[in-house]
Amino acid sequence: MTVDTKVKDFRLEDSPVDFEAIKGAVRTILEAVGEDPDRPGLLETPRRVAHMYAEMFSGLHLEPERHLEVVFPEQYDEMVLIRDISFTSMCEHHLLPFTGVAHVAYVPDGKVTGLSKIARVVEEVSRRPQVQERMTQTIADMVNEHLNTAGVACVISAEHSCMGIRGVRKPGSTTVTSALRGIFKTDQATRAEFMSLVNNNG
Repeated sequence: MTVDTKVKDFRLEDSPVDFEAIKGAVRTILEAVGEDPDRPGLLETPRRVAHMYAEMFSGLHLEPERHLEVVFPEQYDEMVLIRDISFTSMCEHHLLPFTGVAHVAYVPDGKVTGLSKIARVVEEVSRRPQVQERMTQTIADMVNEHLNTAGVACVISAEHSCMGIRGVRKPGSTTVTSALRGIFKTDQATRAEFMSLVNNNG
Protein backbone atom coordinates (compact mmCIF):
# COMPACT_ATOMS: atom_id res chain seq x y z
CA MET A 1 0.00 0.00 0.00
CA THR A 2 1.36 3.41 -0.97
CA VAL A 3 1.68 5.91 1.88
CA ASP A 4 0.06 9.27 1.17
CA THR A 5 2.58 12.00 1.95
CA LYS A 6 1.00 15.09 0.41
CA VAL A 7 2.32 18.31 1.90
CA LYS A 8 -0.16 19.42 4.56
CA ASP A 9 2.01 21.72 6.67
CA PHE A 10 3.43 23.96 3.92
CA ARG A 11 1.99 27.48 3.87
CA LEU A 12 3.10 29.83 1.13
CA GLU A 13 2.69 32.90 3.31
CA ASP A 14 5.21 31.53 5.81
CA SER A 15 7.94 30.82 3.26
CA PRO A 16 11.22 32.75 3.65
CA VAL A 17 11.84 32.42 -0.10
CA ASP A 18 12.60 35.65 -1.98
CA PHE A 19 9.71 35.55 -4.44
CA GLU A 20 10.63 38.78 -6.21
CA ALA A 21 14.18 37.56 -6.88
CA ILE A 22 12.89 34.32 -8.41
CA LYS A 23 10.33 36.17 -10.53
CA GLY A 24 13.06 38.43 -11.88
CA ALA A 25 15.32 35.47 -12.62
CA VAL A 26 12.55 33.64 -14.48
CA ARG A 27 11.91 36.70 -16.65
CA THR A 28 15.63 36.83 -17.43
CA ILE A 29 15.66 33.15 -18.40
CA LEU A 30 12.62 33.55 -20.66
CA GLU A 31 14.25 36.49 -22.41
CA ALA A 32 17.57 34.60 -22.69
CA VAL A 33 15.96 31.67 -24.52
CA GLY A 34 14.24 34.04 -26.96
CA GLU A 35 10.78 34.27 -25.41
CA ASP A 36 8.69 37.33 -24.61
CA PRO A 37 7.84 37.23 -20.88
CA ASP A 38 5.15 39.86 -21.48
CA ARG A 39 3.05 37.82 -23.86
CA PRO A 40 -0.29 36.66 -22.36
CA GLY A 41 0.66 33.02 -21.86
CA LEU A 42 3.79 33.90 -19.89
CA LEU A 43 2.67 36.90 -17.85
CA GLU A 44 1.98 34.83 -14.73
CA THR A 45 4.77 32.31 -15.27
CA PRO A 46 7.38 34.03 -13.05
CA ARG A 47 4.92 34.15 -10.16
CA ARG A 48 3.90 30.52 -10.66
CA VAL A 49 7.52 29.37 -10.78
CA ALA A 50 8.36 31.33 -7.63
CA HIS A 51 5.49 29.66 -5.78
CA MET A 52 6.50 26.26 -7.13
CA TYR A 53 10.08 26.67 -5.90
CA ALA A 54 8.86 27.81 -2.50
CA GLU A 55 6.92 24.56 -2.20
CA MET A 56 9.48 22.25 -3.79
CA PHE A 57 12.33 23.62 -1.65
CA SER A 58 10.36 24.04 1.58
CA GLY A 59 12.44 21.28 3.18
CA LEU A 60 15.43 23.64 3.28
CA HIS A 61 13.69 25.58 6.04
CA LEU A 62 12.39 22.65 8.07
CA GLU A 63 13.94 20.18 10.50
CA PRO A 64 12.54 16.79 9.45
CA GLU A 65 14.08 15.05 12.46
CA ARG A 66 11.61 16.84 14.74
CA HIS A 67 8.99 14.26 13.72
CA LEU A 68 11.10 11.56 15.38
CA GLU A 69 10.93 13.22 18.79
CA VAL A 70 7.60 11.50 19.49
CA VAL A 71 8.44 7.96 20.60
CA PHE A 72 6.78 5.22 22.62
CA PRO A 73 8.49 2.67 24.86
CA GLU A 74 7.93 -0.74 23.31
CA GLN A 75 9.77 -4.02 23.78
CA TYR A 76 9.61 -4.93 20.12
CA ASP A 77 12.83 -6.06 18.54
CA GLU A 78 11.76 -7.15 15.06
CA MET A 79 11.83 -5.17 11.85
CA VAL A 80 9.43 -2.28 11.22
CA LEU A 81 9.13 -1.47 7.51
CA ILE A 82 7.26 1.43 5.92
CA ARG A 83 7.23 0.68 2.22
CA ASP A 84 6.33 2.64 -0.91
CA ILE A 85 6.50 6.15 0.54
CA SER A 86 5.96 8.28 -2.55
CA PHE A 87 7.96 11.49 -3.04
CA THR A 88 9.13 14.04 -5.58
CA SER A 89 12.48 15.77 -5.16
CA MET A 90 14.63 18.05 -7.29
CA CYS A 91 17.97 17.08 -8.79
CA GLU A 92 20.49 19.77 -7.91
CA HIS A 93 22.39 19.37 -11.18
CA HIS A 94 19.64 20.52 -13.57
CA LEU A 95 16.82 21.56 -11.19
CA LEU A 96 14.58 18.91 -12.71
CA PRO A 97 12.41 16.59 -10.60
CA PHE A 98 13.00 12.96 -9.76
CA THR A 99 10.06 10.95 -8.52
CA GLY A 100 9.81 7.59 -6.83
CA VAL A 101 9.28 5.68 -3.61
CA ALA A 102 11.29 5.19 -0.44
CA HIS A 103 11.32 2.06 1.71
CA VAL A 104 12.48 2.66 5.27
CA ALA A 105 12.97 -0.04 7.91
CA TYR A 106 14.36 -0.05 11.41
CA VAL A 107 14.83 -2.51 14.25
CA PRO A 108 13.73 -0.82 17.50
CA ASP A 109 15.86 -0.84 20.62
CA GLY A 110 13.30 -0.16 23.31
CA LYS A 111 11.22 2.51 21.59
CA VAL A 112 9.18 3.01 18.42
CA THR A 113 7.74 6.02 16.63
CA GLY A 114 4.48 6.59 14.79
CA LEU A 115 4.48 5.15 11.28
CA SER A 116 3.43 8.46 9.74
CA LYS A 117 6.48 10.14 11.28
CA ILE A 118 8.81 8.18 8.99
CA ALA A 119 6.73 9.22 5.98
CA ARG A 120 6.91 12.85 7.07
CA VAL A 121 10.69 12.65 7.37
CA VAL A 122 10.90 11.31 3.80
CA GLU A 123 8.55 14.03 2.53
CA GLU A 124 10.43 16.91 4.11
CA VAL A 125 13.89 15.60 3.24
CA SER A 126 12.74 15.24 -0.36
CA ARG A 127 11.80 18.93 -0.64
CA ARG A 128 15.24 20.36 -1.33
CA PRO A 129 17.73 20.35 -4.23
CA GLN A 130 19.91 17.25 -3.89
CA VAL A 131 21.13 14.00 -5.39
CA GLN A 132 19.35 10.73 -4.69
CA GLU A 133 22.42 9.23 -3.02
CA ARG A 134 22.52 11.98 -0.40
CA MET A 135 18.78 11.84 0.18
CA THR A 136 19.00 8.11 0.91
CA GLN A 137 21.80 8.54 3.43
CA THR A 138 20.16 11.56 5.09
CA ILE A 139 16.95 9.64 5.80
CA ALA A 140 18.81 6.60 7.14
CA ASP A 141 21.02 8.70 9.40
CA MET A 142 18.13 10.74 10.80
CA VAL A 143 16.14 7.66 11.76
CA ASN A 144 19.19 5.88 13.12
CA GLU A 145 20.37 8.78 15.27
CA HIS A 146 17.05 9.97 16.65
CA LEU A 147 15.46 6.60 17.38
CA ASN A 148 18.66 5.00 18.69
CA THR A 149 17.89 1.86 16.72
CA ALA A 150 19.61 -1.47 16.39
CA GLY A 151 19.72 -0.77 12.68
CA VAL A 152 18.15 1.19 9.81
CA ALA A 153 17.76 0.52 6.10
CA CYS A 154 16.60 2.91 3.42
CA VAL A 155 16.13 2.03 -0.25
CA ILE A 156 14.96 4.60 -2.77
CA SER A 157 13.83 3.86 -6.30
CA ALA A 158 13.25 6.85 -8.57
CA GLU A 159 12.94 8.00 -12.14
CA HIS A 160 14.94 11.11 -13.02
CA SER A 161 13.52 13.50 -15.59
CA CYS A 162 17.04 14.81 -16.25
CA MET A 163 17.73 11.38 -17.80
CA GLY A 164 14.34 11.09 -19.48
CA ILE A 165 13.83 14.44 -21.20
CA ARG A 166 17.39 15.62 -21.93
CA GLY A 167 20.90 14.29 -22.39
CA VAL A 168 20.78 10.53 -22.85
CA ARG A 169 16.94 10.65 -23.08
CA LYS A 170 16.10 7.30 -21.54
CA PRO A 171 12.61 7.68 -20.01
CA GLY A 172 11.60 4.82 -17.74
CA SER A 173 15.11 4.21 -16.43
CA THR A 174 15.08 3.70 -12.66
CA THR A 175 17.82 4.54 -10.19
CA VAL A 176 18.00 2.52 -6.97
CA THR A 177 20.08 3.62 -3.98
CA SER A 178 20.46 2.11 -0.52
CA ALA A 179 21.81 3.07 2.87
CA LEU A 180 22.29 0.44 5.58
CA ARG A 181 23.09 1.08 9.21
CA GLY A 182 23.70 -1.21 12.18
CA ILE A 183 22.33 -4.73 11.96
CA PHE A 184 21.19 -4.25 8.37
CA LYS A 185 24.81 -3.74 7.38
CA THR A 186 26.38 -6.42 9.59
CA ASP A 187 23.78 -9.22 9.50
CA GLN A 188 23.15 -10.85 6.15
CA ALA A 189 19.90 -12.51 7.23
CA THR A 190 18.36 -9.19 8.38
CA ARG A 191 19.45 -7.52 5.16
CA ALA A 192 17.98 -10.37 3.09
CA GLU A 193 14.68 -10.19 4.99
CA PHE A 194 14.46 -6.47 4.33
CA MET A 195 15.12 -6.83 0.62
CA SER A 196 12.60 -9.66 0.38
CA LEU A 197 9.91 -7.51 2.01
CA VAL A 198 10.78 -4.52 -0.18
CA ASN A 199 10.46 -6.70 -3.26
CA ASN A 200 7.07 -7.94 -2.03
CA ASN A 201 8.24 -11.52 -1.55
CA GLY A 202 7.93 -11.58 2.24
